[in-house]
Amino acid sequence: MFIYVNPASPKITFIGAGSATFTRMLIGDILSYPELRGATLSLHDIDEERLETAEGVARVTAREAGATPAIEAHLDRRRALEGADYAINAVQVGGHAATVIDHEIPARYGLRQTIGDTLGIGGIFRALRTIPVMQGIAADMAAVAPEAWLLNYTNPMAMLCWATYAGTPQKRIVGLCHSVQNTTHQLAELIGVPFEEVTFTGAGINHQAFILRFERDGEDLYPRLDAAIERDPELARRVRVQMYLKLGYFPTESSEHSAEYLPWFMRHDGQVERMRIRESDYVRISEENLDEYARVRDAVAAGEPLPIEPSLEYAPQIIHSIETGEPRVIYGNVENTGLIENLPRGACVEVPCVVDRSGVRPTHMGELPAQLAALNRTFVNVADLTVRAALEGRPEHVLHAAMLDPNTAATLTLDEIERLVAELTEAHGHALPAALRGAA
Repeated sequence: MFIYVNPASPKITFIGAGSATFTRMLIGDILSYPELRGATLSLHDIDEERLETAEGVARVTAREAGATPAIEAHLDRRRALEGADYAINAVQVGGHAATVIDHEIPARYGLRQTIGDTLGIGGIFRALRTIPVMQGIAADMAAVAPEAWLLNYTNPMAMLCWATYAGTPQKRIVGLCHSVQNTTHQLAELIGVPFEEVTFTGAGINHQAFILRFERDGEDLYPRLDAAIERDPELARRVRVQMYLKLGYFPTESSEHSAEYLPWFMRHDGQVERMRIRESDYVRISEENLDEYARVRDAVAAGEPLPIEPSLEYAPQIIHSIETGEPRVIYGNVENTGLIENLPRGACVEVPCVVDRSGVRPTHMGELPAQLAALNRTFVNVADLTVRAALEGRPEHVLHAAMLDPNTAATLTLDEIERLVAELTEAHGHALPAALRGAA
């Protein structure tokens, strides 16, 4: 039982606040806690119109929540961060146009992707253009908010968090995803067990973690999942279900994402059809996000209400626990200081973390099952080389990362990979670190 003493009034900075729908959701969750209704919400975006929309969203959401936070809006990032206790990062460097490049150029080489934001050629180049921004955020925080927690939502999660704690003074960084909580809710629903009765543990690499324990009152619930799959053969037409059947543990990431982290699916026409894999789906999602932003912008301008819909996101929970001392367990992406013993030290791993007034404390997990750690290492190889390319200014490591990516390596020859890397480097141009612009 925790004892709540004083009302909390932290300063929470939103970097990339122009992602208005996501910002609205997080603000709604934050203001749902009575103790946080007096917080300062500091909004930053480099796009003036989007920043204005975000400020309007924040004011409407506060009104809907019956809260009176202080709301600031800044085009200057350092001013937005000044004195912050928490910084929530949700930037997308290059926006929709960069997403289109990441998909259209590889597609001309015959390289299929689904989302292209975490691993693979799309994930590599998304990381390379975002790492300089992460370094800038860390530098600003060191100057004006040295004790603040950086709560990162931007993908590629493992690469960006890794590059930030390895290449900057910022150590209070936690990468946050919703795959663990979404997956466990979905599994509970599939087997007909109320989620409130389920206990679980997961670990691995973000977007390739696994549910290691899934129980109710000491009963292993995996046999119930096996029975559900046997009853419905259509479930086996999902990449993550095939991963579960072959590896023995259920992956926390969707089939759509998982397909492009592996060598066995995207290069085969029959597998793409059988597993119902949608190519370049993120381009469609990105277009829908633009439409949703326009809808929210117009609604704010017209003075229309924006309903608050509670979410499962971790950032508001972390802030509430640190400010009030109420303990929680969340899943965070943090430096592997021996937390997972059979993954490389220094890599970014996803593990349970205890959160209370002392901060975010990762849990030591020991060793993963050997087959899971082996698969994770194929993921870590790409992340490691991408981070090294950015931090060490080594353009040859961009090519090496692409060569070792499972999906790219299964699809293209070495010469094709080299040409693809060169073309993407030229296409993204000045968005990449200067030392990497000659990569080929």
